[in-house]
Amino acid sequence: MEATPVVQQVAPLVQVWSVGDAKALLGVIASIGSEGLDPKDYNPDALSAAIAAGPGDTLNQTASQAFQWLVEDLRDGRTPMDDRKQWFVVDPDPDLYPTGEIMADALASHNIAGALKALNPTKPDYARLRDALAETTDPARRKLIMANMDRWRWLPRDLGQQYLLTNVPEYQLRLTVNNKIISTYKTIVGKPGRTATPQLAETVEGVIFNPTWTVPQSIVKGEGLGAKVLNNPGWAKAAGYKGWKDPKTGFVTVVQQPGANNSLGLMKLDMPNPHAIFLHDTPSRSLFNRDQRALSHGCIRTERAQELAITLAILGNLANTPETRKAAADEAVAISTSGKYTRVPIEKQVPVYITYFTMGVDINGKLRAFSDIYGRDAPVLASFDKPRMANRARKTDEKVVEIIDDLQT
Repeated sequence: MEATPVVQQVAPLVQVWSVGDAKALLGVIASIGSEGLDPKDYNPDALSAAIAAGPGDTLNQTASQAFQWLVEDLRDGRTPMDDRKQWFVVDPDPDLYPTGEIMADALASHNIAGALKALNPTKPDYARLRDALAETTDPARRKLIMANMDRWRWLPRDLGQQYLLTNVPEYQLRLTVNNKIISTYKTIVGKPGRTATPQLAETVEGVIFNPTWTVPQSIVKGEGLGAKVLNNPGWAKAAGYKGWKDPKTGFVTVVQQPGANNSLGLMKLDMPNPHAIFLHDTPSRSLFNRDQRALSHGCIRTERAQELAITLAILGNLANTPETRKAAADEAVAISTSGKYTRVPIEKQVPVYITYFTMGVDINGKLRAFSDIYGRDAPVLASFDKPRMANRARKTDEKVVEIIDDLQT
């Protein structure tokens, strides 16, 4: 006899509202400006009229719709996907915190305000932006704060126990463990234009020490490196390149071997994604002294990359005791100095978030604005001047462009 399949019950999006709960919802709408949202988006006049008319279908439908829209904007962000340029993160929160369930719990507990407040991003950076919004009267600055508050909503509420977060316009990477930033690193990011770094949420699956670099054909053929390697074997050997031509097809492959001159440096993080974006070292470490560091072909070059790699090799160990941490550290140091290509798997999940905040808390704890190096603010800011969009897409339809890192600038 076959087992009867279990059907998950989904709470409806139109539920029964009392006048008291609807009044509490109206109070939330009236104060929602403190969260960087516009009360007009949630039809307060229609809700007031429905409350005055008393319990019934009109109140149920009007209150349920306003509550639904508040949940969507507080949980997922108000900005439509078309205005989130190069945003390739798929937020899991709508699946983890379904709107109907949140509404049912709020009505059962008669805690409408608490249920909605619980959707706010939990990171201190969001609270700092909210405090700044309350203190700011300048319209342009207020809109910039609102846009960056919304960017926090685009991300998962739970970023993980340990994670890497890099803010592209700040040129900084943070390693956070148990909600505490334990290390920061300067970064070099993509040049504006086609090679601008996209926003991603990926997972580190391994640390590669002493990586090889298979040179993209845009450089092998397009920039003539293949011919140079094949025609100048002495130069190629000194630069660490090995190249060969397929006798049948004429296809030239060039691979730069591990070493101090390797374009990926001494480390790269294995974080598979369709954009071919990853974090890596660089032999051109003097570039980290520049203030403006949008210099790469899209990948993120990382200061003190060996230190980061060794730290991740330790954190990625599932049996994380003082003894295993020391063993992992000793092994990672030995591997990193061996000069041999070695991939160390990361067993404990380490997410990587590549973000784009143009206002936020910097690594010194100061709230400040960062240069909008890719011009990604304009569509977000403009979206706040337009009516709220319903039935928004969860995933961008922008084309994925595989971005390559280049010969070092």
